[in-house]
Amino acid sequence: MRSVTLPLNAKKQHVTKMKRILLADDHRIIRIGLIQILTDEYPSVEIKEVGDGEELIREVIAHDWDLVISDLDMPGRSGLEALEQIKLIKPNLPVLILSIYSEDLYAIRVLKAGASGYMNKNAAPYELIKAIERILLGKKYITPEIAEKLLINQGADRKPHELLTNREFEIFKLLAHGKTISQIADSLSLALTTISTHRSRIMEKLDLSTNSELTRYAIAHHIITDIAL
Repeated sequence: MRSVTLPLNAKKQHVTKMKRILLADDHRIIRIGLIQILTDEYPSVEIKEVGDGEELIREVIAHDWDLVISDLDMPGRSGLEALEQIKLIKPNLPVLILSIYSEDLYAIRVLKAGASGYMNKNAAPYELIKAIERILLGKKYITPEIAEKLLINQGADRKPHELLTNREFEIFKLLAHGKTISQIADSLSLALTTISTHRSRIMEKLDLSTNSELTRYAIAHHIITDIAL
């Protein structure tokens, strides 16, 4: 999140008084930056920091929050998995997802999973406050790019990887990065047979045969950056 002075026209009366924010990110320096932005705008807000998806879920279960702000990629349970669990536990709790990934990759997925908004971490601080204000009104934070993507997503012209389930997409990314089935099973706490089954379904949906082909597909569609094959 870039350090940019909040424009005067972005300052406004907060229609809903926010008392407690749960902030989840595995990078301490990111949390510090976000806390600075949030406390500048909401001086009396209470912010609880957590560093992974499991701790995020425990805090959601144990306490009441006005807003959850969560990273997408965290150790163990991902932000997307945590989001799905949060919406089962407390369906009315608003969740804003932050990520380094472009809106093309995840915005539709997280919104369909129940998020109140999706934002790239490179967005300016005033955009974060704008998103929060909209979410506190009970609305979704949707950028013009996301709105366009939603319209396209309703049509038939969808890319093969957009047809993967959320779990399949996470495993697809790990495979594309060169992770073995055993490594993926360990990181996701799933059985080897479960990962193997998911891999087979991924290969079928993408019409691919090998992990090398899968990695090339991921690079071609800007899902991962170029790596040595």
